[in-house]
Amino acid sequence: MRRFAETAERIAATTKKLEKTALLAEYLTAVPVEEAAVAAIFFSGRPFPVWEETTLQVGGSMLWRAVAELAGRSEPELAESYRAHGDLGAVAADLLSRSEQVAGRRPRTPVETQQMFREIAAARGTAAKAGLVRSLLGAASPLEAKYLVKVMTGDLRIGLKESLVEEAIAKAYGGGLPLVQRANMLLGDIGETLKLAAQSRLEQARMRLFHPIGFMLASPAQSAEEALVYFENAWVEDKYDGIRSQAHCSGRIVRLFSRTRDEITESFPELRQALGGLAKDVILDGEIVAWSYLADDPLAGTSGRALPFSALQQRLGRKQVSEELMRQVPVAYLAFDVLYAAGELVIDRPLVERARLLNQLLSEKERTESGAAARLTASHSDGSQEKLAFDEAAARRQESVAVLVIRAPVFHGSTPDELKQLFDAAQARNNEGLMIKDPQSPYTPGRRGKSWLKLKRELATLDVVVTAVEYGHGRRIGVLSDYTFAVRDGDQLVNIGKAYSGLTDREIADMTRWFLEHTLEDQGFRRIVKPEVVLEVAFNNIMKSTRHNSGYALRFPRIVRLRSDKLPQEADTVERVREIYARQGA
Repeated sequence: MRRFAETAERIAATTKKLEKTALLAEYLTAVPVEEAAVAAIFFSGRPFPVWEETTLQVGGSMLWRAVAELAGRSEPELAESYRAHGDLGAVAADLLSRSEQVAGRRPRTPVETQQMFREIAAARGTAAKAGLVRSLLGAASPLEAKYLVKVMTGDLRIGLKESLVEEAIAKAYGGGLPLVQRANMLLGDIGETLKLAAQSRLEQARMRLFHPIGFMLASPAQSAEEALVYFENAWVEDKYDGIRSQAHCSGRIVRLFSRTRDEITESFPELRQALGGLAKDVILDGEIVAWSYLADDPLAGTSGRALPFSALQQRLGRKQVSEELMRQVPVAYLAFDVLYAAGELVIDRPLVERARLLNQLLSEKERTESGAAARLTASHSDGSQEKLAFDEAAARRQESVAVLVIRAPVFHGSTPDELKQLFDAAQARNNEGLMIKDPQSPYTPGRRGKSWLKLKRELATLDVVVTAVEYGHGRRIGVLSDYTFAVRDGDQLVNIGKAYSGLTDREIADMTRWFLEHTLEDQGFRRIVKPEVVLEVAFNNIMKSTRHNSGYALRFPRIVRLRSDKLPQEADTVERVREIYARQGA
């Protein structure tokens, strides 16, 4: 790992992209291919390939204790070093370089190191894992320990994204960057991609089902007029407030992945059943939403309607979901794209062709389950629908759960007035807004362009009071940039969220000086501060939460501006939070 760590230091020392790529390519060709393959994974900021489900399950607190024990340093000394470096890997290098504990160190290769990572991942119990972590770090030099910690925490912070690792592989072994990128996307394994490149076999890469690929992303549009600047005759869908999910289906085997590529199948076991039995192996892109099946719901159409995200949150993160919870919070899968079908990756086809394929796949779906007649809702590009989901009455007789797989309705808009009408209709259905898509667009995994646009309703804002601050990371080392904030509850302040984006570097620097002068309690990298700074924060919606003492949490909060014109006594109250929460669930 010595050569790996030295190369990482050299890469971190330059801001030039081409130089970073050249340094990495030089390293890859200087070591055996097996070693280079594992190092490519490490340089991508992870201990194992993307497609693997293996995780270290080693938290920052365990690494913190291991460094303290190996370096023989106290908690205040660690905190002081962290404030100076803002990075636990750098702290390890700093403190271990001052330690006399050097006996037993021997060089390890990346291959041997990954094997140690696998032993740590397989270990059961905190004590066993901690012992292996100490053994790994104790046998490393300070510089090696720095990058071992960085790989274990999943963040190298050397300005090297996986896209640059792909470029380095193309430079080192040839084959061309597009082939390297495509092979890595299909395999989900930058190490295997490197091996294929070294053997000039990149074109032989094949899609690995049950490995999530990047999701295509949408850019925000400020108005209907702006949206139509980029293309005419737009395809328009409602923007639902749920969980974006890839569904990988092979017969009755179905696995669901979130936008962060985490598997979420266990939280929605009924969708495994509902999506099973498609005629071909497929990968669908869609949204998991809480769904109203109530006949007396005035906003529900013939197939029901999506509910706000707050209705879905109690389903999240559960490893076991009861039949009762599935009845209380029924869900639907709204499919709007297909990425792979019957052994063929179709992302390069235009959206209009993928839509026809998706309609065909869903229309061909035939199954019966629990004695209920299958019915599926498939919406065509003209907005008309045909239905395929459990017959609700039959499902209730079986004490089962009604589940819909829905082809998200598609409409058309070619003028600002048409988009505004569709936007108003989407909001009337309590959806977030619109997705506006170019019908000729290919599916570009992990990229945000102008082929897909999102037009959302205006977000609510709250005036809140900062109660605690933390030191930032990366380029924000040494400044207090992460703010915990609260609303008023009578004479008390109750926390409701945390945000770190929205202010300028100048504002963060000014606020850092203020917070340092107005600290009530220094907790190392976190400080409790005088509750005098008021912020305006925006957010997507409000969820109930036990994490904060307000009983609520803001989803995707971001700072709009400092409110130096307001006193803490003028901040918003928990009553207003309850009002917004109740209104969004209407």
